[in-house]
Amino acid sequence: MIVLPIAAGAVVVVGGALYARHLVRRQDHWRIALSEKIPVHSAYWREQNRGTGELRYVAIGDSAAQGIGASRPSHSYVGLIAAHLRGKLGDRPLRVSNFSVSGATLRTALDVELPKLAKSTPDILTVSIGANDMATFEAVRFESELRELFAALPDHAIVADLPSFYFLPAERKVRVANLILRRLAAERGFTVVDLHSRTNRQGAWGVVTQFAGDLFHPNDRGYRIWASAFLPAIDERVDLLEKFPRI
Repeated sequence: MIVLPIAAGAVVVVGGALYARHLVRRQDHWRIALSEKIPVHSAYWREQNRGTGELRYVAIGDSAAQGIGASRPSHSYVGLIAAHLRGKLGDRPLRVSNFSVSGATLRTALDVELPKLAKSTPDILTVSIGANDMATFEAVRFESELRELFAALPDHAIVADLPSFYFLPAERKVRVANLILRRLAAERGFTVVDLHSRTNRQGAWGVVTQFAGDLFHPNDRGYRIWASAFLPAIDERVDLLEKFPRI
């Protein structure tokens, strides 16, 4: 009478181990596949930056701003914001300068992205950076580098907090980082996009349906969630520019 439950339990354990190995292999496959997309996305955004426009939208960020995990670069949250802006602008041209770097940390943003920003004059600026810092998170270093970054941004910067990582211990680090981010953003008076709340409320359904195969980068559905978090602040900025073009 006891043998059957034990055998069934053994089957479950073995099945779980096999499924776990399957997930690891699947993630490895997708990591390689998505890494091969990095040059494609970079080339797309370089081409976008060559245009001219009445308004200039600049993005600072990491692989999420590049759109890794999306079916195409234009389906990233930056691409979706750009499409939304073009809809609002009508016939007026928009120039998109995506200075983000795949794999970027705060230090990358300071060393690589800020020099490009210093040479531009963005009408709209979105900043979403810091997720890659969670792997080696140190609160003191994070605050120091974030403070340095914020000091170099224009007053109208739209800053996103870090998205939900859903599971501990990474989620605990994210929550500490977001407390720091919101405090520093308040000191500068930046508009903060509540990306963490918007992604966290997706719950288990979001984990299953809104991530690419590497289970780290958003897919097209996930990027639509990200873009929806930014759009109210984007619209507010555009309305202000239409009333006061020189701000």
